[in-house]
Amino acid sequence: MTLSLPLGSTIGIIGGGQLGRMLSVAASRLGFQCHIFEPGAEPPAGQVAQRVTTAAYDDESALRAFGNAVDLITYEFENIPTAALDLLQDLAPIHPGREALRVSQDRLTEKTFLQQLGLKTAPFADITDAASLEMALAEIGTPSILKTRRFGYDGKGQARITAPEDAAQALADMQGAPSILEGFVDFSHEVSVIAARGLDGAVAAFDPGENVHSDGILRTTTVPARLSASQRTDAVLIAAQVANALNYVGVLGVELFVTPGGLIVNEIAPRVHNSGHWTQNGCAVDQFEQHIRAITGWPLGDGQRHADVVMENLIGDDMERVPDLAKTPDCALHLYGKAETKPGRKMGHVNHVKRA
Repeated sequence: MTLSLPLGSTIGIIGGGQLGRMLSVAASRLGFQCHIFEPGAEPPAGQVAQRVTTAAYDDESALRAFGNAVDLITYEFENIPTAALDLLQDLAPIHPGREALRVSQDRLTEKTFLQQLGLKTAPFADITDAASLEMALAEIGTPSILKTRRFGYDGKGQARITAPEDAAQALADMQGAPSILEGFVDFSHEVSVIAARGLDGAVAAFDPGENVHSDGILRTTTVPARLSASQRTDAVLIAAQVANALNYVGVLGVELFVTPGGLIVNEIAPRVHNSGHWTQNGCAVDQFEQHIRAITGWPLGDGQRHADVVMENLIGDDMERVPDLAKTPDCALHLYGKAETKPGRKMGHVNHVKRA
C-alpha cells in the first residue's frame, strides 16, 4: 500500500485542547508525530504530542517556524484567524481546506451555503442594526434567537427573543458584532452525523447520534438515535452532500433537527466533533483515527458500530464522579488533563457501553 504521507511524518495541529489531544493519540497509533500550535500554556494536547509551540496566532515568526517544521497541517477548531492561514498555506498542505473554514466561520455564510445545496435550514436573516432586526422579527416571528455570526460556541454569543420587546436587549447583548436571526424549529430531537471524506473523494459516515443539550452545552450523545431507516439514510446522505460540495478532506460533524417534515440542518463543524466521541468505544476506527486517515491519504476505516453507546460529557464538578465511574462496569473514561476545573468547562467524557 502506498500512502500519501510517509510514516514518521509530522502532523501540525492548530489548537491544543481536548480534540487536539485525541487527534494526537490517534496519529501516534498510526505512526505519525504531532506538533501542536497553541497560544495557551500547557495545553491538554501538549501532554501527548511530540512538540508544542506556544505562541499567539498573529506571531508570524512562530507560525513560519511551525509551518516549516511539519509535513501537513490540520486543526481542532474553526475560528482560526485568516492571516495565520494565509501564511501557513504556503508552507504545508492544510486539511480540511480553506473553503470549509470560510463557510463555517460565519453563520450567515453557512446557512446560505446550505440553502444553495437545496438543504432545509431554520429561517434566518442578516442583522446589522435595530431596523433590520425589527424587519426580520416581523417576517420570522418569535420565539427566535439572535446569534453572533462568528465565534459563538457552547451557547455563547446568543440571545433568545421570546417577544418583540426583547429585541433591544438581545441586540445589546451582541455588543455590536454582526449577527443573524434564526427562527425556532419545531423539532422532536437533534441528531448529528460524523462523516469523513478522503483525499481520493471517498466518503464514510458513522451512525447518527442523538444529542441532548443543557444550557447550550452538549450533555449526552446516544447511539443508535431515534430515526427511521429512511431518516438515517437521509442524514448520512446530507453529510456526504456537504462534504462533497466543500471538496472536504477530513472528518466533519453535521447537526440536524428531526421534524415531521424531514431533517433540517442546524450547523456544520469542519473538524472532529464532541458528538462523535462515542466512536472511541463503539467502533473499530473512531472519528479521530478516521480524521488522521483522511488527511494523510490512508483508506478510510469502516464506521460500522459494534456496540450501543451513551456518551456523557463530564462538565465542571462532574469530575467528582470520576472515582465512582472508574469502578462502574462498561464505562470508558476519557479525561482531558485540564489543570483547573471550572463551571461549564468540559473536563472529559465517559462512554457508557452496551455490548451487542
